[in-house]
Order: sequence, then C-alpha cells, then structure tokens
Amino acid sequence: MSIIPSFFGGRRSSVFDPFSLDVWDPFKDFQFPSDVVSKETSALVNTRVDWKETPEAHVFKADLPGIKKEEVKVEVEDGNVLQIRGERNVEREDKNEKWHSVERSSGSFTRRFRLPENAKMDEVKAAMENGVLTITVPKVEVKKPDVKSIQISG
Repeated sequence: MSIIPSFFGGRRSSVFDPFSLDVWDPFKDFQFPSDVVSKETSALVNTRVDWKETPEAHVFKADLPGIKKEEVKVEVEDGNVLQIRGERNVEREDKNEKWHSVERSSGSFTRRFRLPENAKMDEVKAAMENGVLTITVPKVEVKKPDVKSIQISG
C-alpha cells in the first residue's frame, strides 16, 4: 500500500516506492517479555534533554511535561557530573473508569552528563517553566595568556 495514489487503475508497481507503508518488521511476531521493556525504561528513554554551549555557559533543557518541580532533583556528583532525576507517577485507576489507551510513560528517570573542566559546578542554576527544566552551568572565564614582544638584537 502506498500513500501515493495509483493513477493506473489501482495496479501496484514493482518499482521501489520510498513512501510505501508496507514496511517489513522483523520483530512483528516476536513476543517480548513484560519485564524486558519496563515502565522505568520507557520513562528514561522519553526524557529528552538538549545541551548547548554558549560563550558564557552550558545550558540544558529537559522536557518534563506533567512533572512538578518538587518531583525533580538536579544534583552535581564527583565535581563535574550533572544528574537530573525524577519520577513520573502513574494515575490511579478508578473501578468506574475504563481505559482505552495508555501511551504516556511513567516511572523514574535519570540523565547524567559529564561536564568539561571549564564548568563552574558551584554556580549551577535550575528553573522550571511550562514543563521545561532549564539548567544553566556558567563557564570559567578563560584568561588569555599575556603576550610580551621581545626585541631581537644583532
């Protein structure tokens, strides 16, 4: 089946169609045990973090929708490892409710980043706004070496 409509009487072509929805899935009939793909793993995988470096600081932005700032911990380990931890709790089931689909992940998550030596780990700041955690780690100002010109005699 292709998302490109056939203009030639509905016949399928033997030509490779990169937009085809017929994709062979080698794992389609393979049964994964429920303990292999746990909710904790899915929460960890779904925690997306961007890390950019500006001239003044390292800036991290983590998407944490539906999580309160009290449920997130930002820590510094071993002097240069930034760790973001938290937990997304499962909604309680009511016997009068019928769930049709559960796609949002729940469980604990941890992300760790080893920062370069130019990071001021004692001045880390974090803020949470609209489900986005922003962590700013200032950088040490690199002092330019003093260059002294020497006269050449002779």
